[in-house]
Amino acid sequence: MTAGRARIGILALDTRFPRIPGDVGNAATWAFPVRIETVRGATPERVVHARAEGLFEAFADSARTLVADGAEAIVTTCGFLTLMQEDLRRAAGTPVLTSALMQLPLVRRMIAPDRQVGVLTASARALTPAHLLAAGADTDTPVCGVPEGGAFATTFLGNRFELDVAAARQEVLLAATTLRARRPDLGAIVLECANMGPYAADVRAATGLPVFDMVALVNWLHAGLSPPVHGQYTP
Repeated sequence: MTAGRARIGILALDTRFPRIPGDVGNAATWAFPVRIETVRGATPERVVHARAEGLFEAFADSARTLVADGAEAIVTTCGFLTLMQEDLRRAAGTPVLTSALMQLPLVRRMIAPDRQVGVLTASARALTPAHLLAAGADTDTPVCGVPEGGAFATTFLGNRFELDVAAARQEVLLAATTLRARRPDLGAIVLECANMGPYAADVRAATGLPVFDMVALVNWLHAGLSPPVHGQYTP
């Protein structure tokens, strides 16, 4: 991370699990400064399985705090928060991206017409058509989750202190190759979970498909807030 102004404010879930480089909630993931604000009480269980019920004001207050401190845009560390997209952008008064799922409509229109974009998620059971609709995506979007009792879900949904990185990677790759096998028409993959960023390159290598995650989306957002200066053009 470089020194300078933090244009991006990150609303982090209230967690204790490790956030390794590539995770949205790890400041070392970013080539630019970020400000991370923990939303107290927003545990993975409440956000993923209880649809963040009763937590909106906590997220809105934390977003306003970040904006008051100079953030020009707000993002989150959980793809299931797409359900808050409309309300949170109104509350923040700035650009807001709650979920990597927001990329689905763009990616779907980018790939060939006979191809589909699929989703890898931390919980296929909890990811509903409402989450997809809130992102502007088709409700029949192919979805595949990591094993419910596996290392990835146990750490990130169970909010455990330890992460078996190798096992988590293998579970994400298994979900990716399973989805690829199920859908021969797959043309791209979006990683719903903001904790899957460390494995994006592995998913790309395993499937041969373009892979889009929350890190890619936040980098795109930051480029809009701080475009590069290319020098003066002289005709």
